[in-house]
Amino acid sequence: MTPGGVVATDGDGTLWTGDVGEDLFHAFLDHGRVEPPAFEAIVRDARAHGISDAGTGADVARRIYSGYLEGRFPEEALCELMTWCFAGWTRDEVGAFARQVVDSAGLASRLHGEVLSVVESARAAGLEVVLVSASPFAVVLEAGSRVGFDADRVVAARATYDGEIMRPDVHRPIPYGSGKVTRLRERVGGTRPLYAAFGDNAFDVAMLASADIPVAVRPKARLRQQAGAVPGIVELAR
Repeated sequence: MTPGGVVATDGDGTLWTGDVGEDLFHAFLDHGRVEPPAFEAIVRDARAHGISDAGTGADVARRIYSGYLEGRFPEEALCELMTWCFAGWTRDEVGAFARQVVDSAGLASRLHGEVLSVVESARAAGLEVVLVSASPFAVVLEAGSRVGFDADRVVAARATYDGEIMRPDVHRPIPYGSGKVTRLRERVGGTRPLYAAFGDNAFDVAMLASADIPVAVRPKARLRQQAGAVPGIVELAR
């Protein structure tokens, strides 16, 4: 085995049950603080996909989410919206809100023990393990910190900021699909071996396919359908 490699794992659906990005987004909508920059961008996205822009920013964003569930709004664009929807908030406010969401989400009971044990064994062997997610950085960092990931080992969707104020935009590509590999390689370097990668869904295929050992964790139907694109894929059962 070539020395100096890393292990990568997805978060939502892989390291834990559910989606902390969606937890954050729905808490944001319930909170209802949609600042003018976010409102304008949400309305723009709704109009671009033929979705009504009537009502408050939270109303429109909920309609966009329904459109996503119905296949009328792209998943990657929704991941981006969930990341920049706090536009107008400060970085510290977003971080504090993410902390509250994770505190109330019962994350400890949602962890997948079979993956966590592999992560802990890899760390014990001196391997670097990186958490790679299309969910917003603030909430992935907060969730990841509960299982030993620091900011240097979290790759997630990042909004752009004007000073300390979030803007309604993201750094592209976000870690979604092939963007997971792009952002992971930016973090760890282009030549280090990827010993193993763990994922549960179709948008993990590119990352899984780039690993020596690709591991499907409680795989969704969409990943099973594309398993042929990942030579040597194995399944990690509960």
